This record gives sequence, structure tokens and C-alpha cells, in this order.
Amino acid sequence: MTGAVRPPAERSIPSLAAPALVVLAAEPLYLLVDTAVVGNLGTVALGGLAVGGGILAVVAGLLNFLAYGTTARAARRAGAGDRPGAVAEGVQATWLAVCLGVGTALLLQLLAGPLTRLMAGGAGPVAAAGEQWLRVASAGLPLLLVALAGNGWLRGVQELRRPMGYVLAGSLVSLALCPLLVYPAGFGLVGSAVANVAGQAVAASLFAWSLARELARQEIDWRPRTTALRAHLVLGRDLLVRAAVLQLAFAAAAAVVARAGTAQLGAHQIALQLWLFLALVLDAYAIAAQTLVGQALGGARPGDARRTAARVVRWGAGTGAVAAAVLLALRPVLPPLFTDDPAVLAQADVVWWFLALMQPLAGAAFALDGVLMGAGDVAWLRTVTVGSALVGFLPLSLLSGWLDWGLAGVWSGLTLFIVLRLAAVSWRVRGSAWLGETVSA
Repeated sequence: MTGAVRPPAERSIPSLAAPALVVLAAEPLYLLVDTAVVGNLGTVALGGLAVGGGILAVVAGLLNFLAYGTTARAARRAGAGDRPGAVAEGVQATWLAVCLGVGTALLLQLLAGPLTRLMAGGAGPVAAAGEQWLRVASAGLPLLLVALAGNGWLRGVQELRRPMGYVLAGSLVSLALCPLLVYPAGFGLVGSAVANVAGQAVAASLFAWSLARELARQEIDWRPRTTALRAHLVLGRDLLVRAAVLQLAFAAAAAVVARAGTAQLGAHQIALQLWLFLALVLDAYAIAAQTLVGQALGGARPGDARRTAARVVRWGAGTGAVAAAVLLALRPVLPPLFTDDPAVLAQADVVWWFLALMQPLAGAAFALDGVLMGAGDVAWLRTVTVGSALVGFLPLSLLSGWLDWGLAGVWSGLTLFIVLRLAAVSWRVRGSAWLGETVSA
């Protein structure tokens, strides 16, 4: 597809959010199947997958800026009618993905042992299994990052169905290979890691093929450009700092809850997994906002950018309100699906109101995050997110441990974190500073 990109008004937010949601959900759903397959090998293998997979998930999450940063930069180029420039952003992001992926994979090979022993609480069978899985699975990091970069530039030109197809193809390969390699082939836990890498290879190959086709169609410089790489790294730095502080805040909250008691920890785990799933659903609107806002500003249409911001907030908050209503209606039904322990269920009742009632706020906040990312206002977004975590989430979580406030205190901290973020990004979007960001060459 070459030529000018349709203006944002001609694309609905749901039409962009739906395929983005499929891409976001593919990896968590595959991990659920992977966990079920490995679980039948025994507790040591399952623990090893949890340890090794947890480390790899943190690394992949920190490097996810290759998708989000590239979307913003490519959308600005596409909105200005410069599709070759948008694709060129994908070229630079792919170079960066390869370099970062190879470097990080080598680092994990060096640190696999110490990291897995740290995660497992010391040397032992679980740490050894986790190290074995991580050494194999980390070889797929360059492939994973190439796919993230590909997702980024394709989102930027409003082509979200192709990434959906590529990611699903890779996930289906992994799904088919995982049980075969683990059991009939006799690879055991290593078979899970090999299946993971094979699926990533398929997805990365499809993204690379798509990029190569664009390069063949248009006169695009495929060589790395220092200025563009530096600009991607600046965006990446801000998003990485933001992600790292969030990881720290959630880890601190989990540590506080773990010290409160087993029942509290069980209820926290149930509620947190539901919160993360709903965050994934709501984040699809943020991706739609990135694309539409980036293209509007690239095309010098600030009015369209403002209208998109208003529309995406309505969609995010509205979907969050629906999620809240469903959670409240199913409160007697959902927690017992996870556990029959009366103590855990009692604690789940405490946290359920926080989980449900913050959803409309979270939907609006995540949508506005996407608006500011699409505008390239990432440094400000980083500062606000870090500040909200350090002022709201982290202090209340720690106070909950010291003052024995339990789950109510920890989830009050998470709610305050969302409220502070929403207030800050709403104030920013009401102003005009975010409309003036530009994409450097």
C-alpha cells in the first residue's frame, strides 16, 4: 500500500484498537498454554519456566519502546504524506532492534546463572532449570525486538492488520511446536524455549519481509543513520526509565503484600492478574491514539489531534466503565474460579472494589498516555509517570507494610497512582505544549 495515508477522521478508533488488542493479547495467551504444557513436567520445570520466563519478560518489557517510540515517529512522517520517511523510521528501528537484541542476548548468556539463582532464592533444581530455559530462550531476543520495531512502523502508517497476522502466525507456530518438542521429541523444558524462539523467528521474518518489500518499492536508504538512531534512543531512554520505575513500584507492592500473609498474597495475585489483563485491553486505545495523533500532528492538523484525544478518552473511559460493571456483577463468581480458600476469598472482597472502580479512570489515563506518546511528548510523560509512582503508589505501599494496612493500603496506592497520572495528563492535553513536538531527521 503506497501513497497518502487517510486522515484520522476516516479511521475509527475501534478499527485500530481491535487488531492492536489481538497483538497485545497473543503473547500472554501463548504463555498460558506454555505454562499448562510445562506444568505437566512437574513443579521443578514449572518453577524454572516461571523464573526464566519472568526474567525474559522484564527485559522485553523494558525494551518495548522499540514499538511505542517507532509508532510515534513513523506516524508523524506518514501524517505529513511522507510514507518513505515513515518506512525509514522502521529501518532505523530495526537496526537498533538487532544491535540491542544481540547485545542483550549476550548479556543474558553471561548473567543467566546469577539472575536465575537470585530469582529462585538460591541455587537448586529450580534455578538450574530456569537457567537452562533462559539460555535457549534469550537467543530469540533479537527476533523479538525486530518484531517490535516492525509493529511500530506499521502501526504508524495505520496498517495494524498485517502486524496482527504476523504475530498470530508466530504464536501459532509456537503453540504447535511446544507440546511436540516438550513431550514426543523429549526435549522437556528446553522444548518450550525452542518453540518460543521458533515462533519469534517466524514473526520476525514476516516483519523483515514486509520492510524489505517497502524498500524495494521506494527509494529508501536502508543504511543506519546516526541522527535517527540517537533520536530513537532518546525516546527509548524516557520510556525505559518510565517502565523501570513501574516495575520497581509493583515489585515493592508485591513484597509488602507477601509479608502481610499468604491469604493477602493470594488475593493480590488474583486481582493483579485481572488488572493487568484489563490494562492490556485498555492499552489498545492508547495504540490507536498514538497512530491517529501522530498522523494528525505530522499533517499539521492540531484540531484533529485534539478531537482524537477527546474521542479516545471517551472510548477508554467507557470501556473501563463497562469493565467495572462486569467486575462488580461477577464479584460472587470470579474469585472462586481461582481459589476455594475462604481466607483468600475474604481478602479478595477487600480488593475487589478498588479493582473495579478504578477501571474508568485507568481507561482514560491509558488513552491519554497514547495521545502524548503519539505527539512525541514522551519526556514529560516519563516525568509524570515516575512522579506519580514515587509520590503515590510506592509511599502508600511501603506505609501499608509499616502500619499494617494490608491490601487496602497497597491498592489505595495503586488507585492514587492512576488518579495522579490522569490528573496530570488531562492537564497537559488541555494545554498546547504537546502539539508542538517534532520528529528529528
